[in-house]
Amino acid sequence: MINHEPALRTRLARNLADHELLTVPEGEHRRAAVAVVIVDSQPNETDAPYVATADPTVRQMSQVPGDLDGFDGSMNNVAGGAAFLLCLRATTLRRHGGQFALPGGRVDPGESAEETARRELEEELGLSLGDDAVLGRLDDYVSRSGFVITPVVLWVEAGCDALRPDPAEVAFVHRVGLHHLQRDDSPRYVTIPESDRPVVQLPIGRNLIHAPTGAVLLQFRWVAMEGQVGRRVNELEQPVFAWK
Repeated sequence: MINHEPALRTRLARNLADHELLTVPEGEHRRAAVAVVIVDSQPNETDAPYVATADPTVRQMSQVPGDLDGFDGSMNNVAGGAAFLLCLRATTLRRHGGQFALPGGRVDPGESAEETARRELEEELGLSLGDDAVLGRLDDYVSRSGFVITPVVLWVEAGCDALRPDPAEVAFVHRVGLHHLQRDDSPRYVTIPESDRPVVQLPIGRNLIHAPTGAVLLQFRWVAMEGQVGRRVNELEQPVFAWK
């Protein structure tokens, strides 16, 4: 596990500040922002306190490409130490219902990516943070659905992270220990006939997280956690089920 402590906050912020951002200019794409929210978690902490609704059908793996031996879609006992918040989107949502995602949404006119990430975090999970929670940004990622996604990294002090998920948007919230991003079998790359770009997969529990979320989390690992500044993920592909 990785301790949720001031030294980690300082290291993440320093590495993000040293990273030269890859940005997509304003233009034809719609803009969105997502929040990589760093919180504390306990090793034996269950997910039960963070359930809004639960629908096991969203965990099916039939559309996931690649070798699924050992992966059944479950995500149990993933908390412990410094963690990030990973949402399972409500199945009733028009776009990407039932998929894993970071908190986030469309940038409103006049908003910065940081303001959008904080607003969406409050709307989706009931967690309100100030400007001082922002540690930095990661590269823009252009999704197959036509959005430029700007990831914003936010730090939450221990004891200030009570969640109130909105069941209209969020089916489930996981606190995933950062150490899961550094598993020996992560990342995985899969080829698909529909694209010449590799599909990225991050194993979390017995599930696989794909781009855009998987790409954002992989760059967070490389840049913010490990200091591999300048390492890119923009050429990593999404699975076909996430293209719409």
